[in-house]
Amino acid sequence: MPRQTERRGRPPRISRADIVAAARRIVAEEGVGRLTMRRLAGEIGGTPMALYHHVRDKDELLLLLVDDYAERRLRRPELPGDPRERVVAVAAAIHDSLAGIPWIAEVLTADDLMSRSALWFVEQILDGLAECGLTPERAVHAYRAIWYYTAGEIIVRAAAARRRARDDRPTYRDQVFAELDRTELPRLAEVAPDWAPLTAQDTYLDGLRALVDGLTRA
Repeated sequence: MPRQTERRGRPPRISRADIVAAARRIVAEEGVGRLTMRRLAGEIGGTPMALYHHVRDKDELLLLLVDDYAERRLRRPELPGDPRERVVAVAAAIHDSLAGIPWIAEVLTADDLMSRSALWFVEQILDGLAECGLTPERAVHAYRAIWYYTAGEIIVRAAAARRRARDDRPTYRDQVFAELDRTELPRLAEVAPDWAPLTAQDTYLDGLRALVDGLTRA
């Protein structure tokens, strides 16, 4: 009796929407570090090669995911008439939207990766800086300083929170501060006992206003 051959159907069709939804699940459940093309293909039930018909590489995949989050979470603020206040309001909106998902800030710190959904925010910051009298070149440099401050604040705080969550022992900083030479480092020794609560305070807006004032008045 001839052996019957197993009939195989066509592989399932994969859309960009499927890819983004699967990538979102992986990041939410396992973290962005676990998001690879191979892991994503396994989640969808396809092959890594099939994914490359829709996304060029992991960078493009990350940008698709960033745009997905931005479209759902990034809210355009009301724009104050004063250009300095406008810059502060827009930068603060970016900060508030990304604070709960710090991996996005990490992705966007790569200079050649930019979310299309965030371009309106960049435009408003550049426009506010231009109205303050900055040249286009200086406005770009000022925007970069504001973005680095914003992203850095998010990433540093997230890293500290992860460390505290997995280890409740005294930090290395606590050990170093406990051994400070008051003669050599009197100012640092004075504030060392209050360093942790002071640096835990949310002073982002104060720092942002100081930065914007300095950039636009220089």
